Amino acid sequence: MRFWLVLASLLLAVPARAAADEALWQLLRSGGHVVLMRHAITTPGVGDPAGFRLDDCSTQRNLTDAGRDDARRVGAAFRSRGIPVGRVLSSPWCRCMETSRLAFGSAEAWTPLSNLFDNRAREAEQMRALREIAGRRPSGGNLLLVTHGSVVQPLTGIQPAPAELVILTPDDAGRFKIAGRLTP
Repeated sequence: MRFWLVLASLLLAVPARAAADEALWQLLRSGGHVVLMRHAITTPGVGDPAGFRLDDCSTQRNLTDAGRDDARRVGAAFRSRGIPVGRVLSSPWCRCMETSRLAFGSAEAWTPLSNLFDNRAREAEQMRALREIAGRRPSGGNLLLVTHGSVVQPLTGIQPAPAELVILTPDDAGRFKIAGRLTP
């Protein structure tokens, strides 16, 4: 009996989730939102190898083929749904830049999106810059910020999955609310 109750609850949750996801896509179609995206799937491990360098992707933890596919899927979802993309800013880490390029074609490296995983020295400064940009309604589409889970979590309280999107709605008074999450 318990099995059937669990199965029934799962089957009822699927349409509700699809409706919530569609509402978020509709919200994004209107533009003016800030979308935080965690980079796509990387090689297994925790953090970057010792001695990594930002100017040398071969020294970093990078996207897997599955991660590249996920990044492309995110971009295809934006294009097929007619989601306007204005500016794309990315952490300078190679996995974020590659996610950005595969999903959206290009990106500008922006230091406040840098990984905080193993170095929290600049966290307060980074969070100030992120709150400022996330609190302003972008014009000309949605603002995409491609970064790391270690950056999304202190800003929003959400630890996103790889390639997950956290949608923020700026209030034009320097604050934002979390509109929801989308998983590719």
